[in-house]
Amino acid sequence: MRKQLLVVLAAVALTTTAVPAYATPSKSSVTWGACPADVASPILQCASLEVPLDYRQPDGKKISIEISRLPSTDAAKRRGVLLFNPGGPGGLGLAFPLTWARLGVPSSVLAEYDLIGFDPRGVDHSSPVSCDLKPEQLSLAPKYAHDREEVVQASESAKQIAQQCAASASAPILPYITTANTARDMDQIRAALGEQKISYFGLSYGTYLGAVYASMFPDQTDRVVLDSVVGSTGVDVTTVRRFGEGMQDRFPDFAKWAAIRHSIYGLGATPAEVAATFSKLADRLDEQPAWGVDGSTFRLGTHSLTYQTLAFPVLAQAWQALLNNQAPPAGSMRLPVTGPEQSQRATMISVLCGDNAWPRSISTYQRNVAEDRAAYPMIGGATANVWPCAHWAAQPLEPPVQFSDQGPSNLLLVQNLRDPATPLSGALETREAFGDRARLVTVDQGGHGVGLPYLNSCGFGAVINYLVNGTRPDTDKYCGAEANATRSLTAQQQQAAGKVMDQLRRF
Repeated sequence: MRKQLLVVLAAVALTTTAVPAYATPSKSSVTWGACPADVASPILQCASLEVPLDYRQPDGKKISIEISRLPSTDAAKRRGVLLFNPGGPGGLGLAFPLTWARLGVPSSVLAEYDLIGFDPRGVDHSSPVSCDLKPEQLSLAPKYAHDREEVVQASESAKQIAQQCAASASAPILPYITTANTARDMDQIRAALGEQKISYFGLSYGTYLGAVYASMFPDQTDRVVLDSVVGSTGVDVTTVRRFGEGMQDRFPDFAKWAAIRHSIYGLGATPAEVAATFSKLADRLDEQPAWGVDGSTFRLGTHSLTYQTLAFPVLAQAWQALLNNQAPPAGSMRLPVTGPEQSQRATMISVLCGDNAWPRSISTYQRNVAEDRAAYPMIGGATANVWPCAHWAAQPLEPPVQFSDQGPSNLLLVQNLRDPATPLSGALETREAFGDRARLVTVDQGGHGVGLPYLNSCGFGAVINYLVNGTRPDTDKYCGAEANATRSLTAQQQQAAGKVMDQLRRF
């Protein structure tokens, strides 16, 4: 049953017309300089802002938020700022404006906006937090549970992570690492930049953050694009269970792709045979893990490599190696551990547990696992299992923000029909919650992400047309399937696309 949520929204008249351009902001209080060494670029500028840790006590403890700017290429055409969040929770955002630009974004977008990135509170350069996780704990998704006892075992592992968070030096800060507070930080960024309004592009979890901002600060939104849409309850127990649904929606795309290339990879001559190979490998690795890959890691690693069709060759190579009792390509079945991984994971846990109250009863998860293992057998036994939030030390400090149809009509939602992480059901739920404030563009495509230049031109065109011209469809729109254009990527685009894929493979 959905929680009853608190919402405080200004009454704003509905409009379908474009927001008037405003080329000159009021005085900015930001002093731009060089970016940290790990994101340094001759054309990317960075700055630090102080914001309240607890917005209920604005004069209390402060934390630092690191922001970046890729300046407009044409001051005469500049409309304003376009703020980004690439997902997560806990995704690195400081370098994302440059990554997005290098993917092949039209020059008109780069002229219209200063592209603004930021590491959200708790992440890397923005007062980083930590739960002192061990390397084997960095993959937060629970193990695949085959029975009730394995749910109990997962609960013990989840409890250990929650206890480590509560005992960490960051423990006093973690309750304030929430979506609502990050949205408040975004408004502090807007004010510091001297802007009346901000445009926004959010991907994956970033869609929920953008929707929360549009609900809390409707008058401060200009053009809002939400790509690969999380449901209206945020990243809660319902949303993580949707990963199982998304995998069942998306896997047939890979099965068809692999069957066509059976002579190369030997995974099956038909989609049904490819699906049988998945089950064969998962069962084998359940009984006898190999090369550091057990059945659960195999299932979740396969899921993460279906996020982008670009990754299908790597996924096929990993399966082929495992079938032949060889080591899979490095990083294919398991995410590499990087420097800021601790802060990213601690932030993710804090947002998951601080935005919503999760079920505490193990029997609830045992029931969920049994249901999802039957409905979504590929990974449902993992994603419905016990997460650290079942043992989180503190209850959320405030109710989640409720979306509302009261406010400016300036949201564009774009969504693939077969998204492995944020399935269509969540987008439809969010679309309904916003009513006439939103338009939804659905794309006959698999994968996680629509607004990337190398994907569906109809879906990407809808994003660019709105950001540049302020034009949204009069009604919800459908984009048909197109031949994948990834083979025409330049070396720079391939590198940028790889960074986006790494960002999206969060669990």
